[in-house]
Amino acid sequence: MYQKLQTLRTIEESGAVLIVRLDDAEVAEHVAHAAIEGGFRALEITLSTPGAIDLIKRLTAQYASSGIAIGAGTVLDGHAAYESIRVGARFLVSPQLNPEMIRVANRYQVPTISGAFTPTELVESAEAGADILKLFPTENAGIPYAKAVLAPLAHLPIMPAGGVTTENVADWFAAGVAGVAVGGAVTKAWQPDGDYTRVTTAARDFLDAVRAARQ
Repeated sequence: MYQKLQTLRTIEESGAVLIVRLDDAEVAEHVAHAAIEGGFRALEITLSTPGAIDLIKRLTAQYASSGIAIGAGTVLDGHAAYESIRVGARFLVSPQLNPEMIRVANRYQVPTISGAFTPTELVESAEAGADILKLFPTENAGIPYAKAVLAPLAHLPIMPAGGVTTENVADWFAAGVAGVAVGGAVTKAWQPDGDYTRVTTAARDFLDAVRAARQ
């Protein structure tokens, strides 16, 4: 229970989760290290990334004593949930409401971020026991939709995933979200020349924007 509370506190205090969804395991590992150097303390390694389970295991072992939470994303069923927990994932993320994932996670006292889009899905995810509600997808609906949803559901810890950038993160928090999940705006900053220090810089800039938005 203590570790679960500690992970939730890490996510709450940082206000941001980094989504690492890349096509190459080596690149994903470089990006993760660079983003951590830039200040990220909660990273979601999606299971769609090649070698994700092994990467989660390595990163968790390396950063276990640093207060950094390495989680698993795109967790679509109970088996994937258990395998992720077995190698040390500190939190689980799904793109949809998956009661089986939530049950497994709750059994082992691991936090969940459950995907939902409509008000019905958001409420049902909360009722199923999810700790944080991932508003997904948000690229098209955007900030106005989040604001409209949060008007009657302000008591729910909603975190948008998709379309969040350094430039608009203040607007997301102004709409009432509890935190944000960011992906390509940070994780693909190394392109096109393979300079991973660009990821570190992008991470710092994004987290600076988050802190400013929350003050």
